[in-house]
Amino acid sequence: MNINSVIDKNKIQNERTILHSDCNGFYASVECFHNPTIRNKPVAVSGDAENRHGIILAKNEIAKKYNIKTGEAIWQAKQKCPELVTVSAHFDLYKRFSKMARRIYSEYTNLVEPFGLDEAWLDVTNTFGKSGIEIAEEIRERIKNELGITVSIGVSFNKIFAKFGSDYKKPDAITIINRSNYKSIVWNSPASDLLYVGRATNKKLRQLGIYTIGDIANTPVEQLRTNFGKWGDLIFAFANGYDSSPVMPIDYTEEVKSIGNSTTTPKDMETIEDVKIVLFVLCESVCRRLREQGFLTRTVSISIRDNELHTITRQSTLDSYSNITSQIADTALKLFKKSYKMNKPLRSIGVSLSDFIGDNIPHQISLLQDEKNLIKSEQLDKTLDILKKRFGSYAVRPAVLLKDRTLSGFNPKEEHTIHPVSYL
Repeated sequence: MNINSVIDKNKIQNERTILHSDCNGFYASVECFHNPTIRNKPVAVSGDAENRHGIILAKNEIAKKYNIKTGEAIWQAKQKCPELVTVSAHFDLYKRFSKMARRIYSEYTNLVEPFGLDEAWLDVTNTFGKSGIEIAEEIRERIKNELGITVSIGVSFNKIFAKFGSDYKKPDAITIINRSNYKSIVWNSPASDLLYVGRATNKKLRQLGIYTIGDIANTPVEQLRTNFGKWGDLIFAFANGYDSSPVMPIDYTEEVKSIGNSTTTPKDMETIEDVKIVLFVLCESVCRRLREQGFLTRTVSISIRDNELHTITRQSTLDSYSNITSQIADTALKLFKKSYKMNKPLRSIGVSLSDFIGDNIPHQISLLQDEKNLIKSEQLDKTLDILKKRFGSYAVRPAVLLKDRTLSGFNPKEEHTIHPVSYL
């Protein structure tokens, strides 16, 4: 999305009717539907507690009453609610329910833009001659009756306020944000309730004396731009309702901009050798996915989280485009050594690749690289890809991964799950 087009009042389209539908406590709601014995209990969907992937991914309405938060550790949640029922995630099941919900949405409009598995925008302007409220009510009832879960729906004249509306009142509710009431509802809400005002941005806003969405809207855009760059233009536009970005068609395929995997390890990584093992598994996964997509990459990023949950991210640019596992793993390890001194044990680590070109596009290699060895490495990787696809990801493994099977015994490629996509 072009940020400049967002803030241009003259480019705002004729009044639209946009819905944002959000499945309430999606993962937990689906689990409760499939297992009636836990429906009336506090339930949370979590990662694997025994393997330290033990964080809360979703919770039902009963669990919310105990102030259980998405992202907190299972042990923390159970301190608040000892009788909390935790169940493992079943992403294939959630994807199936997501498709069923989208099928219902598509009966009202072909402009259905997913925002992760559990959320979607719909442009229902002039649909069947019905009002947005009537369509929202129909969808709310159909999801409840046909899928056995509930949704909250925001109805507004742009995507940002429609999403605000779906978050404003839960569960099983419809909220209308129109030009007559958005100042009294949206502007009086905390700045952190605005899409893309995260923790760091909100902290900086508070330092500037900006506490509500209305404060953002009424701050001179030049001041926001000085402190936040183009992000200042964006949040100013969102707060004022200037968003004119379209809802994309249901069959729209977004250009792949990055490929990544991350993991929380079964035990803390305490040495460089530990990190090397985990990084190689992650790089194997992302490079296989890169080659399957037919891409070469030039930017390697890593994210690191220590055992006190402090996170840092760093990135490095390759001398030339590549999809070779050993080359990208070596870059990731060098970047890690440059960025982190192992002064604290690590809990999780991630690798992401970006800045792509197609692998059929001619490109300049570095004069310092041995072209024959690069070709051999690329052919070896592609041969290993074929073997792993046929016989499984553990069919062929480098010796370094056998040093600690506890750290290397995970399969990020096959365990890869879909997370909410970016709005921008």
